[in-house]
Amino acid sequence: MSPISAPLFNWLDHRAAGVLLHPTSFPGPHGIGTLNANAVRFLEFLAKAGFSYWQVCPLGSTGYGNSPYQSFSAFAGNPYLIDLEPLLAAGLLQRNELVKLERLPTDRVDFGAIWQEKWPVLFTAAERFQKKPVALPYGDFAEFCAAQSAWLEDYAYFLALKDHFSGRPWWEWPAEQRNFEKAAKAALRRTLAPKIFAHQFLQYLFFGQWRQLRARAAKLGIEVVGDVPIFVALDSADVWANPDLFLLDPATRRPTFVAGVPPDYFSADGQLWGNPLYDWPAHQRTGYAWWLRRMAATFDLCDVVRIDHFRGFESYWAVPAGAPNARKGTWELGPGVDFFRAVRAAFPAAKIIAEDLGVLTPEVIALREATGLPGMAITQFAFGGDAKNLYLPHNHAANCVLYPGTHDNDTSRGWYAALDEKTRDHVRRYFRIGGAEIAWDFIRAAFASPCRLAIIPLQDLLSLDSAARFNIPGKPDGNWEWRYQPDQLENLDRNSTAYLRELGELYGRLPEEKPALKL
Repeated sequence: MSPISAPLFNWLDHRAAGVLLHPTSFPGPHGIGTLNANAVRFLEFLAKAGFSYWQVCPLGSTGYGNSPYQSFSAFAGNPYLIDLEPLLAAGLLQRNELVKLERLPTDRVDFGAIWQEKWPVLFTAAERFQKKPVALPYGDFAEFCAAQSAWLEDYAYFLALKDHFSGRPWWEWPAEQRNFEKAAKAALRRTLAPKIFAHQFLQYLFFGQWRQLRARAAKLGIEVVGDVPIFVALDSADVWANPDLFLLDPATRRPTFVAGVPPDYFSADGQLWGNPLYDWPAHQRTGYAWWLRRMAATFDLCDVVRIDHFRGFESYWAVPAGAPNARKGTWELGPGVDFFRAVRAAFPAAKIIAEDLGVLTPEVIALREATGLPGMAITQFAFGGDAKNLYLPHNHAANCVLYPGTHDNDTSRGWYAALDEKTRDHVRRYFRIGGAEIAWDFIRAAFASPCRLAIIPLQDLLSLDSAARFNIPGKPDGNWEWRYQPDQLENLDRNSTAYLRELGELYGRLPEEKPALKL
């Protein structure tokens, strides 16, 4: 990597705090969190408590496993997040059509039931809009489609084909449809035109509602932190429509190598993710055009972008396709600083966070320092060793984002309960605490940290145990289901807002030059 005179990015220049919560966790009556009044209420709490940031997981539509990190598109939004009340008000739905959704659990997301019940309701609204367009508060539908033309129709056609072929992945479709160029000219495209329209309309609804919510956040002084996984799902419109950008066999269009990480202390077999790998020279020849479109789309939805698996831009673990695990692979060079120079040229004021967790080589650290991007620190990773642990607060850097835990970690209360007594003793002695309120101990420590940005999971603000864990990496099902209840936020607001503002004031994390909001 060639040296550069100054870091490419230097945006995290003030102290602040935020909350991590994915929108599917909002309360509401239709089985899953949506972009409704409960989302606004959450933003109002953030502002009142002195927070400046709201961090979400990727907002894309989810496939197998329901993971927001395995989406059908790197550009599309998740139709499950669409609030149905505006469609009722516009006459596109009738109240009795929502009865089955209203019977779904309110304390968790039953994704199987959501898949069965919400898609038909959404398609009904789309069919009625196509037959008789009505005024909606999201702008002109045709103008939206034109503005998103670089990806929207390909994505809509991909999902229409997926519906048509009973949900099978694209490499199991007939030969004509497996090939994007041939599928684009096929007669089946005309047959599927109503379903293609429906998927375009649902994106119009998602983007319209999200932009309204983001405008409300901006008015309250809240910036949204989005999330970009470095890799995309194999079963996605991205790979189907752009095979030349990935390491695929030209004949079969199946991956030759897939993504993962090698064996380490935590996993003897490594982690076999299975995502297709990028053909980075092909991306470089285009000036990283696809990636820049992806970043532009994310910045259109968010103020700050966290790039997942940052180390993969320096080097990535390539596992031969078909391998049973990630033990055997090779480290291959990524695009390095050249990629971030292209991002800097396209987005001079970009605010990006580098997810640099895991074993970091000197080369990865050098890349992070060359970019100037803030990395991440996790309080739960700090204990059980010696004073040199980089995650211990006394070793934190200012240009860093601190989390008690992320969406992949247990709640702080659940984590502490599962520790051995020696490690619990380390925690207690380090923070000079008794450990009875470990979630709040970690919150206070996060506010006090030298890291300029501290992000707290809502589960820790609610002091919840492991039952509220959002994701267990490697667990095939049961993830991403947690939702909070309205009374939990109301109790938090009533009992803890003043204390959170006090922490913000004590440790310099309150929004600058803004008085306390009375909401």
